[in-house]
Amino acid sequence: MSAVLPPRARVVEVGPRDGLQNEAGVVSTADKVRYLELLAAAGFTDLEVTSFVSPKAVPQLADAAEVCAAFPERPGLRRIALVPNEKGMERALAAGIRAVAVFTAASESFTRANIRMTIAESLAAFRPVAARAQREGVWLRGYVSTAFGCPYEGAVPPARVVEVAAHLFEMGAAEVSIGDTIGVAVPSQVTEVVGLLAERFPVGRLAMHFHDTRGTALANVMAALGAGVTAFDSAAGGVGGCPYAPGAGGNLATEDLVYLLDGLGVECGVRLGGVLEASRFLAGVLGRALPSKVLAAGGALATRPLP
Repeated sequence: MSAVLPPRARVVEVGPRDGLQNEAGVVSTADKVRYLELLAAAGFTDLEVTSFVSPKAVPQLADAAEVCAAFPERPGLRRIALVPNEKGMERALAAGIRAVAVFTAASESFTRANIRMTIAESLAAFRPVAARAQREGVWLRGYVSTAFGCPYEGAVPPARVVEVAAHLFEMGAAEVSIGDTIGVAVPSQVTEVVGLLAERFPVGRLAMHFHDTRGTALANVMAALGAGVTAFDSAAGGVGGCPYAPGAGGNLATEDLVYLLDGLGVECGVRLGGVLEASRFLAGVLGRALPSKVLAAGGALATRPLP
């Protein structure tokens, strides 16, 4: 890994969508909006606010349109919504969303379990969404899940990750996020996969999405930074998981990521104190302690004021 780190990194907060979708108890629209307001105040430029999937599939996010109406566009903030198909795209556009994400995986078994399609079928379903995004001037992001391991198939060949990412870039994705859905990756794998991707695509168009199931998420962030990646997904408090990924832990906690970036001198524009405020609010709403280590520790050291 290169010892030279980038001067800046971008943190994409996915807690309001990826973090909440796995919660059994439905969070009220008002609490979701308050959570988003606290995150916006912390300085994020990118917030994944909700998903326009079928309300039957994910009841937690059935209020997507209401959330978007109560949390409108504002300067310097990109509201991202996940859309599964043309119908979801239509709903997102009607709600005023100007940035959307589509979701597939690098393993067939997970794709079938998660969205009931093969990888090829999922990509075919996304093409009309991507075409509409181009016509409407909507920013498009792609997710490649299970990029380092699948709960059903085990190891995933890195070449398959590159192949799926290539399809997403080809259809017009501005950015592709590479996900360690079940939290099995170690730094050497991250270096390998990013290296292969960087041979074909600008590394500045890649993001990494780590889960901390086995405690390697921050080590993987270091490997990705060393390989030139400057965009990372995370969820305030470390909430998240996936109902179709047995054993998967939560997302990398945003405050843990921001604490690391601050300590490394990598500017991200996000206030640690603001993230902690949002996480404490969410912990109160959910009625339990959250997995974040920095949150559990009470923030930064007393000798190091919160930014």
